Amino acid sequence: METQKILVTGGAGFIGTNLMEELKNRGHEVTALDLLHNEKEDYIRADVKNYRQLERVFELDNFDYVYHLAAEYGRWNGEEYYENLWQTNVIGTKHMIRLQEKLKFRMIFFSSAEVYGDYKGIMGEDVMENNPIKDTYQMNDYAITKWAGELMCMNSATMHQTETVRVRPVNCYGPHEHYSPYKGFIPIFIYHALHQKPYTVYKGHKRIIDYVEDTARTFANIADNFIPGEAYNVGSKQEWEHDIKEYSDMVLEAVGTDDSLVTYREAEAFTTKIKTIDFTKAIKDLKHNPQVPPEEGIKKTVEWMKTYYKIE
Repeated sequence: METQKILVTGGAGFIGTNLMEELKNRGHEVTALDLLHNEKEDYIRADVKNYRQLERVFELDNFDYVYHLAAEYGRWNGEEYYENLWQTNVIGTKHMIRLQEKLKFRMIFFSSAEVYGDYKGIMGEDVMENNPIKDTYQMNDYAITKWAGELMCMNSATMHQTETVRVRPVNCYGPHEHYSPYKGFIPIFIYHALHQKPYTVYKGHKRIIDYVEDTARTFANIADNFIPGEAYNVGSKQEWEHDIKEYSDMVLEAVGTDDSLVTYREAEAFTTKIKTIDFTKAIKDLKHNPQVPPEEGIKKTVEWMKTYYKIE
């Protein structure tokens, strides 16, 4: 395997931290870019929404690949902090594309399965191209910014021959994901259960979740089999799909508590009830092969959170 020089924006974040580790283990020369000051040697501080700061990074070094993960995450985070969301996810991505047009590095752009909105059928990668907007309506600003990012990547490929692969992660969870009220439901459930705090479970919503080590392995495979212009759904196995209440039950069992903390409510408004996603392309092109089922992954995540939050 040829050693590549790789930049990971958002490299101090949840997926970024795990991806950095996987890429390094494969012998690549990897640098993290993120917003906060950090003591790590393989780290550089820059805010992607500031072009000058990004430009400086590329003046200091050349990269074969950029994994562009830096983003403001989450539906409600995007509603309450929409300035941050649009500046980082859209303007920040445009800055990166401008540098890509100039320097010709290959990019892996991190979109989201949220781009499928409330589409009722199986969510294959070509849904967006083959259906009217009303059937794939992005239901929140976070999803809209991710689809805007994809469109900018495709436009740049047509106009400037840039080479980008787009990935659409699906409910990734696992170690190195710190709690905030804007995170996905798995870290929220675990954090609340560990701290004996109440939380809400909405009935009738089915999801696939994907353990981050499985996800990072597949993302790292892109550098070995880069096919410009492709988009990939990356999640776990279809047969591991569960109702969100079932995931909550797994969390409670792993923590060792009962559901007296939980308030059960009917379906959550403005949220897709069932997401059925096709992973065939990632399996074929990227050797996507999830190994960690939800019960095991949730136990591992509980143990990591216990250590991180110093809970006996």
